[in-house]
Amino acid sequence: MVNATGAVAADVLVEGEKIAALLTPGFAIAADRVVDAAGKYVIPGGIDAHTHMEMPFGGTFSADTFASGTTAAAWGGTTTIIDFAVQAKGTSLMSTLDKWHTKADGNCAVDYGFHMIVSDVNDTSLKEMESCADAGVNSFKMFMAYPGVFYATDGEILRAMQKAREIGGTVMMHAENGIAIDQLVAQALARGRTAPVEHGLTRPPELEGEATSRAITLAAVTGAPLYVVHLSAAQALDAVARARDTGQNVFAETCPQYLYLSLEDLAKPDFEGAKYVASPPLRPREHQAELWRGLRTNDLSVVSTDHCPFCFKDQKELGRGNFAKIPNGIPGVEHRVDLLHQGVVRGEISLERWVEISSTTPARMFGLHPRKGVIAPGADADVVVYDPRARQTISAATHHMAVDYSAYEGMELTGKVDTVLSRGRVVVDAEGFHGRIGHGRFLTRELNQYLV
Repeated sequence: MVNATGAVAADVLVEGEKIAALLTPGFAIAADRVVDAAGKYVIPGGIDAHTHMEMPFGGTFSADTFASGTTAAAWGGTTTIIDFAVQAKGTSLMSTLDKWHTKADGNCAVDYGFHMIVSDVNDTSLKEMESCADAGVNSFKMFMAYPGVFYATDGEILRAMQKAREIGGTVMMHAENGIAIDQLVAQALARGRTAPVEHGLTRPPELEGEATSRAITLAAVTGAPLYVVHLSAAQALDAVARARDTGQNVFAETCPQYLYLSLEDLAKPDFEGAKYVASPPLRPREHQAELWRGLRTNDLSVVSTDHCPFCFKDQKELGRGNFAKIPNGIPGVEHRVDLLHQGVVRGEISLERWVEISSTTPARMFGLHPRKGVIAPGADADVVVYDPRARQTISAATHHMAVDYSAYEGMELTGKVDTVLSRGRVVVDAEGFHGRIGHGRFLTRELNQYLV
């Protein structure tokens, strides 16, 4: 049994939806069902703190519904997702939250929560941040990218951070200098440079580093905690590390795509690179070693997926002839736990750190611990039996996400999910999927447990 605090030999007793006890192996006790985990790891269910199911983007929607996306999550050992409710300009935060509840309620195979995207900063929306927190949604995402859509000025970010500081919320930041990026995009298109690789070349890592530093400065001025989403570049990581070294409440996540994929994938010929378009973009390969180092030092605290799947046919193809029209996003909710296990196999991270960054820290960061993220009496029985010696090959032909390609097609992995319990119910085992759409419950969240 592996928790973030260590690995021990133990049997796990589940009663109803909860973990009832941890027992000495072989302790005689009557059970309705025994799951044999001999030779395997028993770990807390994964928590993917960054997904986008049914997300509107560029005139289309991400391909996974809450039903298909949470089913795929379960197959991959993730038993909780935190998705983003997306405020459109001119709408209220609470009506947005109601809309996302309508999308998700009764449609999820595993438990779920929400963050709130704040794209329209005004007196009303700032006041509504309090109502969101009262409703169990106390993390608020803002964008320094996408002018005209989600972009917030420094002044708007400052005001939202002040409100977050007041109510104990956490501001999540997409940190890229969108104003400068738009100029680079326009210049590239004017010169006839339209291929998918230009998406990466027009969003250089220096502009992620600059925006991250600016967000950290605004957080320091306001005293608000800051969580940098999908960090991809060494320059941004350096800024986060410096802030953390001073004791500032700054946290950051990265994603599997930035650990395994690179600008070379964006440059694949015949428009294949469109499959790898996401923001921030994939970076030159040398950034990967820095990100793994950040995971070891805890300057990177969490690995989420930013799961935002768009099919290659009819969706990614919208950007043929103009890379700026390619829907941004890479599918991955099903493979995060497995991909991170490769870090254990390769010696990049320890077994305990694997559990910490995939489950325990997101639970603590987003107010779900000790209900989630740990194998302990009283916790929800979200339990994964993981076979560390099994071999598998990732392929769109076998994954369960509602998308027609895999960004990791043909990648051979060591380790595989064997059995998954969600709140005490076996939802995945060797015989297949036994879950139920509607089993997943909405999770109201407490405050970030890492704030000092």
